[in-house]
Amino acid sequence: MKKLLILATVLISSMNSFAQDRTIKVDFKKEAGKLNTMFKECIGAGRANEGLRADWQQQLALVKKECDFKYIRFHGLLTDDMAIYREDEKGNPEYNYQYVDVLFDYIISLKMKPFVELGFMPNALASGKETIFWWKGNVTPPKDYKKWEDLIRNLTAHFKERYGDEEVKTWYFEVWNEPNLSPGFWSSTQDEYYKLYDYAVRGVKAVNPVYKVGGPATAGAAWVPETIAFCEKNNVPIDFISTHTYGVKHGYLDEFGTSGTILSKDEFSVSGEVINSRKQITESTKPNLELHYTEWSASYTPADPIHDSYHSAAYILQKLKQVGNAANSMSYWVFTDIFEEAGPRFTPFHGGFGLLNTQGIKKPAYFSYYLMNKLGETELQNSDKSSWTSKNAKGDVQVLLWDFTNTHPGDKELNQTYYIKDLPSKEKGKVKIEVDGMQKGKYTLEIYKVGYKVNDAYADYLAMNKPSQLTREQVNSIKEKNNGAPISTEKITIDGKGTFSKEFKINENDVVMLNLIKQ
Repeated sequence: MKKLLILATVLISSMNSFAQDRTIKVDFKKEAGKLNTMFKECIGAGRANEGLRADWQQQLALVKKECDFKYIRFHGLLTDDMAIYREDEKGNPEYNYQYVDVLFDYIISLKMKPFVELGFMPNALASGKETIFWWKGNVTPPKDYKKWEDLIRNLTAHFKERYGDEEVKTWYFEVWNEPNLSPGFWSSTQDEYYKLYDYAVRGVKAVNPVYKVGGPATAGAAWVPETIAFCEKNNVPIDFISTHTYGVKHGYLDEFGTSGTILSKDEFSVSGEVINSRKQITESTKPNLELHYTEWSASYTPADPIHDSYHSAAYILQKLKQVGNAANSMSYWVFTDIFEEAGPRFTPFHGGFGLLNTQGIKKPAYFSYYLMNKLGETELQNSDKSSWTSKNAKGDVQVLLWDFTNTHPGDKELNQTYYIKDLPSKEKGKVKIEVDGMQKGKYTLEIYKVGYKVNDAYADYLAMNKPSQLTREQVNSIKEKNNGAPISTEKITIDGKGTFSKEFKINENDVVMLNLIKQ
């Protein structure tokens, strides 16, 4: 009898895990308020000097047009390849902003804004020789803190003069990058970082005290309470907290693109850290500080094939939905594989961070942002945890839904061998969409999809036997096949009852969007 009971229990639980039919039921008239668009507030890029390249600029224009990111953040603004700082034979500073102006003029021409990361150290101002990355960003403290402050003040004054006070008031100035990784991004101590921060804040605030400065831009959500306590105790201004998190289990930095990583099985990896950072701020003496996650992604290495995999599209949506209102921005690291921390990459798909690869091919991750940007400005009340429902002023309705299933086998295999395989997705039952209270009339229904072999450029690259270089014809054929166009378009009529209903099958890690456009 006991064996039969156990068998019945096992059968019922396995049926439950298989029959995951979902219903997403919303009412056009029941609003949840203005849609929170923190997901497109900011996007990352590798380093400032890469932003002088024509292909980088073309890709940024595309990403702005289709995903509508507001700010962009990158390393290396003060590094020698931007030619900002040197000293004459007497040790007097000489400043030069010609390269910076080319880059910032371009960003502003796109109606974007810089999220200004102040780093790394110009060699002429550095106290040591330690560097990071192929492009050799100097990570040592300044040899003279007064000269560091003067450089930051002079640069900020230049921004004010060139772009105007009202514009620069809307920017963010972030001091350094991941100073808690020493060795790594900072060759000194936490106390020395706070000294660097203090002098940088003085430099910015001397130009205008309302300009926004913050940090500590740490890896792994570190130093949040300590940074607030330091600023409180020493009366040092801080306008926002910034920090970073990645969804893999161990480590924070892969300078040479050689680490092995494992996607975390924790359901609240990434989002749990963000929610905890918000809690730390709320419980501090500065409970109203903005929180900006200025880097996040599934993995911290530029050689992780999860970045190229269709799994990442649903992953991104799941994490952003879980974060909710906890962060003011979640800056995905990064928009393009034109990214040379570990040196120029030698193949078109190499697990790079980018939403786009070097040739501008859209990866599955790209479409998460592309589809979120199609959501209307008003969110609808919705109890489903893996979807957004919205409407816009024209009466259109959007339903963006996904299934995130972490299929990674765990500790026995690295991302680097798992996500390069052909990984067909299993069925996850049916989803029923029901929208009540709609306006009567004719609509066009567009359906978009991302998933296994649908807007899945990496699958097409695999099918070509992973050529180390792509011909123009190959690039064009992958782009055409993975262009994010609707998989179906149909005309429908909503009658006087005002109800739209549709049911369809869904697979693991599918992303689906229904866009009902009122005619």
